[in-house]
Amino acid sequence: MVKSIASYIDHTLLKPDAAEKDIIELCDQALQYGFAAVCINPVHVKLAFERVKNTPVKLAVVVGFPLGANLPQVKALEARLAVERGAEEIDMVADIGAIKEGSFTRVEKDIIETVQAAHPAEVKVIVETALLSETQKEKVCRIVMDSGAAYIKTSTGFVSGGGAVLEDIVLLKSIGKDNIKIKASGGIRTLAFARKLLDAGASRLGTSAGISIVEEENREFS
Repeated sequence: MVKSIASYIDHTLLKPDAAEKDIIELCDQALQYGFAAVCINPVHVKLAFERVKNTPVKLAVVVGFPLGANLPQVKALEARLAVERGAEEIDMVADIGAIKEGSFTRVEKDIIETVQAAHPAEVKVIVETALLSETQKEKVCRIVMDSGAAYIKTSTGFVSGGGAVLEDIVLLKSIGKDNIKIKASGGIRTLAFARKLLDAGASRLGTSAGISIVEEENREFS
């Protein structure tokens, strides 16, 4: 049986003005539609945990979001506190500036500290592919693989013109093979594009348009 597109989607709300009622609605939608996870800011982790605990919907929390420019110790603390409050997955933003300037020892330290602090939660490392060269993407993908993180993630969705690009998924899959999972995120608004990303090698999709994508799929079978 073919899995529903919903089972690949992290139902996401990371807007700065998201209120408690919005988080409650997000969680209830995730339960209704069968999304893989909800992805939220750390301030809402306790509230979201109470809504989705003991259900198949996972709780993903962002760390160092959206710039990735926090000190590694701060990201690690943020991750640990989120996990203590119920987070099962951590979506951390890597040190993008360090990637750009080739300070890969710093990049590695940044990621490893969060991965260790978040244990046993899975960590998705956001590398902001829209800002990187192909060589930088290749290098950081290998660092993420070696760090113990579960996923490499394309984007925060907060960079102008950035987002999931099919060619990036193909590149990351060619490097990571089956040694790292890929989360495509940013600008995913249609069922057709979501399917292309999955076919290219993504195993999770981050989007705030999950409901419309699932409803588009449902119309195919109605």
